[in-house]
Amino acid sequence: MKRIGSFICCLLMLGAAAVGRASAKDALFEGEDYSLSVRYNEKPCPGDAVFARMVISQNSRQNKKIKLNLEKTEATLELYQDEKLLDKSDFYILEGDSSRSSVTMLTGIPLSSWWNSDNNYSLKVTYRLTTGRFYDFTLPFALSYKKFVEETIPLDTKNTEIRTDTSPKRMGQIEKLNSILATVNKDHIYQTKSYSAPTTATRRTSYFADRRIYAYSNGKSSTSLHYGIDYGVPTGSDVTSCAAGKVVLAEDRVTTGWSVVIEHLPGLYSLYYHMSELKVKEGDTVKEGQLIGLSGATGLATGPHLHWEMRLNMAAVNPDFFTENFTFASAN
Repeated sequence: MKRIGSFICCLLMLGAAAVGRASAKDALFEGEDYSLSVRYNEKPCPGDAVFARMVISQNSRQNKKIKLNLEKTEATLELYQDEKLLDKSDFYILEGDSSRSSVTMLTGIPLSSWWNSDNNYSLKVTYRLTTGRFYDFTLPFALSYKKFVEETIPLDTKNTEIRTDTSPKRMGQIEKLNSILATVNKDHIYQTKSYSAPTTATRRTSYFADRRIYAYSNGKSSTSLHYGIDYGVPTGSDVTSCAAGKVVLAEDRVTTGWSVVIEHLPGLYSLYYHMSELKVKEGDTVKEGQLIGLSGATGLATGPHLHWEMRLNMAAVNPDFFTENFTFASAN
């Protein structure tokens, strides 16, 4: 077979194109055996994610006797700060966007809301088309500045007891949820186009990554991040799925009350908390906009509201990020 991957120093970085909240950048290469392109969001904010969509195509002028087995392509996206590896995620194949002569792959890495925009970040893509050697190339990458809200929330006796509960029941529920969120099913791809908000309401009472101090009724306190967005809606308001997916959790939990978790992409889940009633059960397949429950004030809640959360590879990511064309799908 002709040599592949010899283009590592020949990647062409094209100008950024406006895509949603963050600019998208393209890395392209045309070689003798195959062409490769990567589109990714070059300057997201802390608390967002970086997604990369990679397309590898066998060139039409390639000798027909030599076929690249693109279905066997392996690839990984890595995020670095200077020389330190911060995180990595394997690409998975989008079968619906692939063909006999090309393969389309996608992956994403969550970006901590604690990370500083001034740090020196970079992305590296490592891949191989067959069982031969791996090749890699580096992509420019930076975080934009973002300031987060800080707030103090006083809790009454009931909510203080929920917040500080260490019972086996609550610990078991946390362990169960974490096990679900840690699951990455590479062939579970339900929706790649942009997602929608789970309610028609627009009033937000809390925002993603708010820096919170919980003031307990006993005089003590604790600090934490708010992992989602809170919508101030009356009890009984419709809650809909933000995207197509599979319900992987639907139960009453000590802290989050009546809760639903939906799987959308490998490692990507949406979570809906504090509902008064559920309209789905575990194992159900849902469509974008389908009714999954009614809002409420169950669990640790100071009033009726809907908590909407997104988790990628277990880490909380700003839900607003997914309402844009985060996968660079052509349908958007």
